Amino acid sequence: MQSTILVSGLGLIGGSIALNLKQQNHTTVIGFDQNKESLEYALKTGMIDYSVHSFEEGVHFSDVVVLATPVSVCIDYLHIIDEMKLSQPLLVTDVSSVKKPIMEAAAMLQNNFIHFVGGHPMAGSHKHGVEAAKAHLFENAFYLLVPGKGSNDEDVQKLESLLESTRSHFVTVGEQEHDQMTGVISHFPHLIASSLVHQAKNWHRVYPFMHELAAGGFRDITRIASSHPKMWNDILLQNKDTILTLLKDWITEMNHLKDLVETDDHSKLQTYLADAKQFRDGLPIKKKGAIPSFYDVYVDIHDQPGALSEVTHLLAQSKISIVNIQILEVREGITGVLRLSFQTEEDQKRSKLVLERNGYETTIQY
Repeated sequence: MQSTILVSGLGLIGGSIALNLKQQNHTTVIGFDQNKESLEYALKTGMIDYSVHSFEEGVHFSDVVVLATPVSVCIDYLHIIDEMKLSQPLLVTDVSSVKKPIMEAAAMLQNNFIHFVGGHPMAGSHKHGVEAAKAHLFENAFYLLVPGKGSNDEDVQKLESLLESTRSHFVTVGEQEHDQMTGVISHFPHLIASSLVHQAKNWHRVYPFMHELAAGGFRDITRIASSHPKMWNDILLQNKDTILTLLKDWITEMNHLKDLVETDDHSKLQTYLADAKQFRDGLPIKKKGAIPSFYDVYVDIHDQPGALSEVTHLLAQSKISIVNIQILEVREGITGVLRLSFQTEEDQKRSKLVLERNGYETTIQY
């Protein structure tokens, strides 16, 4: 059955969804974005079949609408659709990482033609914007679906079928489940990462050289603090109730840890650290989670002219794209370590193979 789908909001997520929808032979993809440059880029690169000048125009031609915009804009669009004169059922979904405000807005819809199913593809990237969109962005990621106003099992199945090419793992959850789970493993960690950076920033005034020492592990665990500030400001406040609960839990946890250190309780502190290690080591490796993964290869290199360019040249010859390069340790006269980051696990494994075939010692850490 042929479907015409409007993707409203052609950023990283919306653009990636459009690319996947385009892979379906039975779909026509219409694009709309307030940013005319993004819209033109999507049309020029074949990300969409057609573009429209207004959101209402796109809805008029479609039987499925994907809202890939900020939550406040999604809610505005739901109100617009609700007031439109629809002549056939319209399946509407979103991609927001917070569901409560969206589902509340959907519950207020009066137009019986609207079937709303909330959605959240739990994958992302260190990049943003339509030019960062990739068809494989959601592969092996969890795609959470939250049935809402006027929807049924058939609507959920239709959405899963349309998004089949994403190769995501679809899971149906409730609104509260969604916001609490994503709050714990996605939203709250961003807040903690930012607080760690602020703590380091404060101590930097005392020890200016500390900035140089903050590479390596500290840079890794706070990497998500570099995410888009405005976007995360909105997410944290939209999921306010969950975040406040988690902050209270975190303060309790830190007080407990403070007591273990103050009382020199070696046994309990070691158990605390061991329990954390055991749980962390048991986390899935191959599946994507709420926070973007980074696929790294560590390469031993010698301190000599051209060492870095030789590594990058070998990978370029194999048409492997490097996302990020970091020199972790190179001191005069000794072997150093180069960390190469890749966008996919496949590129990571191919890079390791290419470099080892050329005599390099490499390591992948999980």
